[in-house]
Amino acid sequence: MEEPDNVYDQGARETVELGNRIADSAPDSNLSEVAEGLLAGAIQYWLYAHQPCGDPDCQECKPLCTGELRLDALRNAVEEFARSSEYFHTPGDFDAGRA
Repeated sequence: MEEPDNVYDQGARETVELGNRIADSAPDSNLSEVAEGLLAGAIQYWLYAHQPCGDPDCQECKPLCTGELRLDALRNAVEEFARSSEYFHTPGDFDAGRA
């Protein structure tokens, strides 16, 4: 029996599926535009989900209590997700070794 996905895995999988559905519904669309639209929406949602609670003494919110701190956390998350992606390095990269 297959275990259900956690919400992280479900969100990631459904985002990819949404991108594929959008691209399939508009075959002449630019995949980069589809991806940038998904990213813009994901950033909006991430920022919304990481708003501080408003209590200046809240230790949980302290690392994200300003827009700049949230932006730094978002940059770190994006770098981690990108570096762990199977698409981070591709054979077409200009710095890929050639034999």
